[in-house]
Amino acid sequence: MSLLRSFKETLKPCSESYSFSQSSLSQEEPDPTVINQRKPPKSSLSRLLQRLEHDYFPSTQESHFENPKFPLTQVKNNVHKQEEEEEEGEEEVVKEFGRPELGRVQFEDTGPYEPLALSSDSEFPIIQVPAYINCRLLAHQREGIRFLYRLYKNNHGGILGDDMGLGKTIQTIAFLAAVYEKDEEYGDSRLVKENQVEQKGPVLIICPTSVIHNWECEFSKWAPFNVSIYHGSSRELILEKLQANGVEVLVTSFDTFRIHGNLLSEIKWEIVIVDEAHRLKNEKSKLYIACLEIKTCRRIGLTGTIMQNKIMELFNLFDWVAPGSLGTREHFREFYDEPLKHGQRSTAPERFVRIADERKLHLAAVLHKYMLRRTKEETIGQHMLGKEDNVVFCAMSELQKRVYQRMLQLPDVQCLINKDLPCSCGSPLKQGECCKRVVPDGIIWPYLHRDIPEGCDSCPFCLVLPCLVKLQQISNHLELIKPNPRDEPEKQRKDAEFASAVFGPDIDMVGGNAPSKSFMDLSDTRYCGKMRALEKLMSSWALMGDKILLFSYSVRMLDILEKLLIRKGFCFSRLDGSTPTNLRQSLVDEFNSSPSKQVFLISTRAGGLGLNLVSANRVVIFDPNWNPAQDLQAQDRSFRFGQRRHVVVFRLLAAGSLEELVYSRQVYKQQLSNIAVSGKMEKRYFEGVQDCKEFQGELFGICNLFRDLSDKLFTSEILELHEKQREHRIDTQELTNLGALPTPSEGSETLSSVSNNLHPRIIESAATGKPVLEDLGILYAHRNEDIVNSRHGIHQKIVLITDDNNPRIDANASRKRKKYGEENVASSRDRKKIQYSRLAQFKGMGLVEFSKWVLSATPSERERLLQDYKRRKKETSNG
Repeated sequence: MSLLRSFKETLKPCSESYSFSQSSLSQEEPDPTVINQRKPPKSSLSRLLQRLEHDYFPSTQESHFENPKFPLTQVKNNVHKQEEEEEEGEEEVVKEFGRPELGRVQFEDTGPYEPLALSSDSEFPIIQVPAYINCRLLAHQREGIRFLYRLYKNNHGGILGDDMGLGKTIQTIAFLAAVYEKDEEYGDSRLVKENQVEQKGPVLIICPTSVIHNWECEFSKWAPFNVSIYHGSSRELILEKLQANGVEVLVTSFDTFRIHGNLLSEIKWEIVIVDEAHRLKNEKSKLYIACLEIKTCRRIGLTGTIMQNKIMELFNLFDWVAPGSLGTREHFREFYDEPLKHGQRSTAPERFVRIADERKLHLAAVLHKYMLRRTKEETIGQHMLGKEDNVVFCAMSELQKRVYQRMLQLPDVQCLINKDLPCSCGSPLKQGECCKRVVPDGIIWPYLHRDIPEGCDSCPFCLVLPCLVKLQQISNHLELIKPNPRDEPEKQRKDAEFASAVFGPDIDMVGGNAPSKSFMDLSDTRYCGKMRALEKLMSSWALMGDKILLFSYSVRMLDILEKLLIRKGFCFSRLDGSTPTNLRQSLVDEFNSSPSKQVFLISTRAGGLGLNLVSANRVVIFDPNWNPAQDLQAQDRSFRFGQRRHVVVFRLLAAGSLEELVYSRQVYKQQLSNIAVSGKMEKRYFEGVQDCKEFQGELFGICNLFRDLSDKLFTSEILELHEKQREHRIDTQELTNLGALPTPSEGSETLSSVSNNLHPRIIESAATGKPVLEDLGILYAHRNEDIVNSRHGIHQKIVLITDDNNPRIDANASRKRKKYGEENVASSRDRKKIQYSRLAQFKGMGLVEFSKWVLSATPSERERLLQDYKRRKKETSNG
């Protein structure tokens, strides 16, 4: 227990001024009034402490975490009984801490059995979602269907951008059932009505190969469509059937459409739907070019990650679904892309920041016409148990550090680092353009150019990706840089040569440059910092009955982690690209239902979509991805409707390595996405600007990629610098208001002189658990939601675009947010903080001191405190 208490202490933001407000109350539930207008329970203080308790003192009995589906009558009886007890003023019994309640309100499977009208009263024919479908829909899904119908009625496309797990597939099928009048209650009389209306064309659905079967199954469950799959060897037969008007819905994969799209583009489609539409982010890809040839004006994209890497991806996506909606490419780049990126720079002039604020609101308003975006917190958050995203910076082993340093000293890497320096031959050209364009004495370069000794057209930049892969492998596990037995002999020989060069005098410690066959060596954590931390964390979780998802992008890394699990005696399942498709669901079902299955080892690429592992409450992402959406999709395997426990995510990063830069780029991309898509206000951490050589800052450029970070706490220092700058801005503003300082002139660098004199303070580990933390190998940690503005309730006012193209405030914005409980949840959080502080005051402690007491006190001590507090409060009210 002391280990987890110590880890809890490290999960704090850089500034102590808000460490309590965001970390000690991370496991919060929405306001109970949002659910069926129920009264707040009297035991809110008790439950507040229980939530603090749950993560670190959970029950070891698996049965307490089961999630039985209570009959609707039983749920209603429980609610009625609780209301009666509250009216009678009876004191609620304080339950033992660490025992989550079973009686959690479930979604009702049945609603009003009536159709959902989409068309207006004056329209004919009446378009409505059949009653047998509508009765199974949730409120946000009904609104999504109305949005899709508005797009259809106006003859243009749009984006349904709900979070993963909110039922975009179901909303789409229900919308199609309404448009194509698939109402089973009409029976044979339906045939007569179909002859009275214009015959509609077929629907084309393009999706990843892994979810084709899911679309087919969902259609069979929800609506009686004639669905055909254009994939595999039966394509010609399906095409003939389609041309004979025998197909209503055609489902195909991205790869199939990319190759055979010219045949399908000759057909006039009524509606085209692209699932995982963010695949259309690159306007130069063959898939994007093929999709442009589709003959239809109703193009609908489904994606939970509208923007992944760059703001220009937004333009590409919306220019496909609604051509011309965002103007020309150059206009979008100049009016939105550049101002938003430069306004997010940490030392941007005030004029740049102000322009960026105006443009992001304008962009959000334009997108609002063609996009519906909802999050889980806004829609079904009150029915979910929550998620906590922790970023854990693990110390590399001393051997890893030495190997990492030798890698940076290789001629190949030095060529990239020094490419912009003047050439030593006296030429006016830079080294990368003159004598050092090729690296014949390197190790990686000769293998890449074994057939072209004079070098390729992109030299030396062709070395960037292979060198980055090697650095990431060293950060994860040294065994990964040894030859892969599955590779061809020539590559194995080159990899062995590379391994010998970077291992140097330590080569005997790692068993030579050949792949290790020793089970004990591969499962040993001495030489891998992240495995060392993972081993100790998992041992603690196993004692508490936790179920763990362990993700990695590398199959070889999965092999190594599998040996670790075997050595530690864990019962586990495994899923990767080699797992047959027809066996994957059975593995998922077995893990969810079997208490003995402790760990699910998953390849991020194979398990990123379509898996519902709702029984897991610990998610470990062993290696980060440059694309933040990939890691978020992995987390959502357990954070979805039906989850049985509060989900805690641990992203493991090798401190002082390239992985810190990967995570910082993730933060940068997530912030740009929040700014451009949602119009949110984000903290300005970084000086770098994407795709701008003038402001490469700390994030961009080859020199930053191959920078030596071994003597720095890279991420920690950036966050701490932001806090100091924020404090300085506040102090400067106060002095300016008092007339003590002149107002900075427009366009001046208001923070440049300040930032040059700031020295980041290293975030210290919790003093109370330092010996334990050092043994664990964790340098520092924080919660990702404290860094990226991922919380709701922080949106700026929603603006709409009027006919004269001027933005105005949406008067209904507040009411719309309240509809999903956004304001209620925010106010609930504030009330709980006040209650918690009152309880600390009653105990005679400060907030931080009281939080530590809560985590260390016994259940009887906490129960006694709650009873004393309620008794004192009752006496005071009576007096």
